[in-house]
Amino acid sequence: MRVVIGGGSGFVGRELMRLLREQGHEVTVISRQAGPGRITWAELQSGGLPPCDGAVNLAGENIMNPLRWWNESYKKDLFSSRIDTTKALAQAIAASPSPPHSWVLVSGVACYKPSLTAEYTEDSDWTPFDLLSKLVKEWEASALLPESVTKTTKQVVIRPGAVLGRDGGAMKQMLLPFWLGLGGTLGSGRQPFPWIHVSDLAGIIAHALQSPADTPLSSPLVLNGVAPTVNTNYEFTKELGRVLRRPTIFSVPGFAMNALLGSERAVILTQGQKVVPKRTLETGFQYKFPDLTSALQEIAS
Repeated sequence: MRVVIGGGSGFVGRELMRLLREQGHEVTVISRQAGPGRITWAELQSGGLPPCDGAVNLAGENIMNPLRWWNESYKKDLFSSRIDTTKALAQAIAASPSPPHSWVLVSGVACYKPSLTAEYTEDSDWTPFDLLSKLVKEWEASALLPESVTKTTKQVVIRPGAVLGRDGGAMKQMLLPFWLGLGGTLGSGRQPFPWIHVSDLAGIIAHALQSPADTPLSSPLVLNGVAPTVNTNYEFTKELGRVLRRPTIFSVPGFAMNALLGSERAVILTQGQKVVPKRTLETGFQYKFPDLTSALQEIAS
């Protein structure tokens, strides 16, 4: 299988490339810099999509970039880096003389409204209610293919929670304070914490690329890219402290997170959603790290 990955040099992209190559597939990355096994976004727009069986978009400015202040310029980058690249890939697929049989967009769970009680599956209805849910709406809409193309190309949207892994994502910034004994709950700690190990997210993407569509669907197949166990921020904090053998006595109040990250961005950490991977499990996907203990032990090992 030949796969084209937009944003393949990021945290999830590196893991997905490793997995696909391990499985014997050929990978081409679309990135800002040209190089072996790569094309640029400009080359995609001028020369079209390279022949492939599957396409994935993972491109987008890191929403938790600690070096970027939360302002209008950063918000604009968050939208354009996701929507423009997704649109470019969708247009290249639609214009291809032999489009891929699978087109996978990886978006996020920010579309689901934070709640301590509501439980969300892939069938849950939602409407945008804040900046990040508006981003997901526009992002997913930019991936839609013309109906004529959906007869041969399966559209998939994967919505991951916090992606946990040793080499990037949320854990990269968390491990040092926890090692120093400064780790603690965020906000009340009661908020749900939807998460997934990076190996499992790569596995879900690879599974979606390889599974043929039974019948052509005009609308995308949505898969929640979260672990099958639902945890709170408090449970995550205590388990990470236990695995690292470090105390977790501190807590960071919500107002401090708002001041540090900007309130529109802090909600990712101070609020959360109970997201269930109902359809992901129904597709037959087998998780390597279905619970926090196994995921955190692998990361800390």
